[in-house]
Amino acid sequence: MRKVMFAMNISIDGCYEHTHFAPDEQLMDYFTWLMRDTGLIVYGRKTYELMVPFWPEVAKNKSGTPGDIAFAEAMIPIEKIVLSRTLKNAMENTRIVNENPEGLIRELKLQPGKKIAFSSTSLLPGLLGLGLIDELHLVIHPVLVGENKRLFENFLVPEKLNFQLEHTQLFKSGAIALHYKKNETTVNNLSTK
Repeated sequence: MRKVMFAMNISIDGCYEHTHFAPDEQLMDYFTWLMRDTGLIVYGRKTYELMVPFWPEVAKNKSGTPGDIAFAEAMIPIEKIVLSRTLKNAMENTRIVNENPEGLIRELKLQPGKKIAFSSTSLLPGLLGLGLIDELHLVIHPVLVGENKRLFENFLVPEKLNFQLEHTQLFKSGAIALHYKKNETTVNNLSTK
């Protein structure tokens, strides 16, 4: 069964607006490493439009830092799905799905292959609540933003979800990556419902 991971840069106070962060080479290496273990990326429309055409252009023009280029080259060939009711066109190796995100993720998890990288902040709470997210990779940057949306703002779950800390990585910038895996107790409780 494939695992679904969610990775995000956030501030100390949980804000995820990308303009507040400037990942250095170490952080880009970390995210490139995550891509190498990924067989499929599932985006929400907003995240997809943030990533494309930016990263395909970096890969094509070899613009940016060596870390930027390595990330772009690792991410571009991975098959992608965009969950959207409004998006009409997508880049090659990308399909648009406009209904039933829960059913899609359940179906994809049953297929063989590498991990699924899920990237939609609006759909994350629902999928977490259903037990469909197996891993969280949260990179916390040493900044307080004090504004913008927070990752788990207004997040309600039917019951407490337990994750266990698998790994931490401290970067020269002061950012820290926290890798959590869903606790097996949580998996068993949700699968019996």
